Amino acid sequence: MDKILRIDVGAAGGPAAKTEGLGAYAGLGGRAMTSTMVAKEVPPTCHPLGAANKLIIAPGLLSGSAAAISGRISVGCKSPLTGGIKEANSGGQGAQVMARLGYAAIVLEGKPADDRLYKIIINKDGVTIEPADELKGLGNYATVEKLAAKYGQKVACITIGQAGEMKMSAASVAFTDVEQRPTRHAGRGGVGAVMGAKGIKAIVLDDADMKMRQPANPEKFKAANKTFAEGLRKHPVTGEGLPAFGTNVLTNVVNEAGGFPTHNFKTGQFEGASKISGETQAALENERGGEGSATHGCHRGCVIRCSGTFYDKNGNFVTKQPEYETVWAHGGNCGIDDLDVIALLDRMDDDFGLDTIEMGATIGVAMDAGLASFGDSQAAIKLLQEVGDGTPLGRILGNGAAVTGQVFGVERVPVVKRQSMPAYDPRAVQGIGVTYATTTMGADHTAGYAVATNLLGVGGSVDALKPEGQVELSRNLQIATAAIDATGFCLFIAFAILDQPDTFNAMVDMVGAFIGKDMTADDVTDLGKSILKCERDFNKAAGFTAKDDRLPDYFKNEALAPHNVTFGVTDEELDTVFNW
Repeated sequence: MDKILRIDVGAAGGPAAKTEGLGAYAGLGGRAMTSTMVAKEVPPTCHPLGAANKLIIAPGLLSGSAAAISGRISVGCKSPLTGGIKEANSGGQGAQVMARLGYAAIVLEGKPADDRLYKIIINKDGVTIEPADELKGLGNYATVEKLAAKYGQKVACITIGQAGEMKMSAASVAFTDVEQRPTRHAGRGGVGAVMGAKGIKAIVLDDADMKMRQPANPEKFKAANKTFAEGLRKHPVTGEGLPAFGTNVLTNVVNEAGGFPTHNFKTGQFEGASKISGETQAALENERGGEGSATHGCHRGCVIRCSGTFYDKNGNFVTKQPEYETVWAHGGNCGIDDLDVIALLDRMDDDFGLDTIEMGATIGVAMDAGLASFGDSQAAIKLLQEVGDGTPLGRILGNGAAVTGQVFGVERVPVVKRQSMPAYDPRAVQGIGVTYATTTMGADHTAGYAVATNLLGVGGSVDALKPEGQVELSRNLQIATAAIDATGFCLFIAFAILDQPDTFNAMVDMVGAFIGKDMTADDVTDLGKSILKCERDFNKAAGFTAKDDRLPDYFKNEALAPHNVTFGVTDEELDTVFNW
């Protein structure tokens, strides 16, 4: 990956492409690339949908190589949802294909002169940009179907749905999976709205005749890769739980721990949890002739293979196996215990191009406002359809939970920096509460997944219900996660590398062997810290202060059943997270 592709969407006569060397960005990948470029090139106070913002798409440092589970991709910009820096992460085939084409980043910049849409086609011969009028107003599924018919069944596609075209703050960027379905999304923060604001409907990546990326030290890389993959396979989470039941294996675990947010974060347990659990879901999929979660990954080269396929009762494809966050968001949070309904809502989100976490939280707030009753699955479907149709109500909902709560006068709105909290109540999982409050991204579990230690005992044990030790836990995880997000590795490797020193060392050796440098654990830490520093500097310049690193007051004032506990980490402690 030795080049950057810049697309000036405001060029005379339509978007124009320019390829350049890496320059100051040499050696960066994934989140390190997106956050560094945003920090250097985007004015922190600019309007997120204006000409000065940029959308940056960057595969991980090891993507496109033989490195196990290295196919994650980062999408960065100034967020229309939070107003701060944003890195949204996705699986799918995009990272592997883009990396083999040699691009370390694709940058969409400028402002279109009109409201036309365009598609970008990238292959071994270069870049072409064509009008995409025939794709206007289409969902991601229909868009990909048309692109595949024209460009082939092996291309990878990056697209937006109707929500992105309408520039909604909950809009995602979709990436096609191994089956060429738009089921993998850079979901958080409204990155799809920025792509829509740039007038780009689709990017088609064709790596035909392109070779796999090669490491600088092949022998050392091969040995480290083997040890790393073996470590993932022998860990009980990455080798057993996730392959057997997918990410939704967590529903029963988190519900039993009393941290499963229910009815818009009113209680920590959901009566219908067993009906929507990973175990129930896997059994239903297999009963219907589905491929099961153990059969494939979201990108080639995945050794965890936590993805599956959800079919309806008549054997028709509906969506990929709904993830834990989606099952919670459209399930327990809204009082819905029907997997078929949850799968349909997931399909709608993917097609419209919406973040399932943001939309599930938003519908929960709407239910609290009286627009529907908790548990009313048909009402939830209708509300989501309003978003896809772009009705006045749909445009309110499509801009997220914070906007919806403000419009309808709801106090209990579970957001930080205007981004919705994911599927863990911070009162019952206090480490994740620290991450929600302090991450640069707005409420985000993936920024420092303290759930692993708080509830699963991975990497040690810190009591989930007490404030002691949570700041240090979140700090260390946020540093490590930022570094992992730069490599292209899936975050799920964290379970194995936290518990198995040999697996962690193999990961470090693999990165070093690939780039041709002897690396240590300190190098990983330094990388993570440098990414977080540039992100926090951007947010500070954008107007964020320590007061933005807080949970909503009701988490400190309202006790959560069944443990009857409030969030106990003080503001003074939160302000020390980045003191290293």
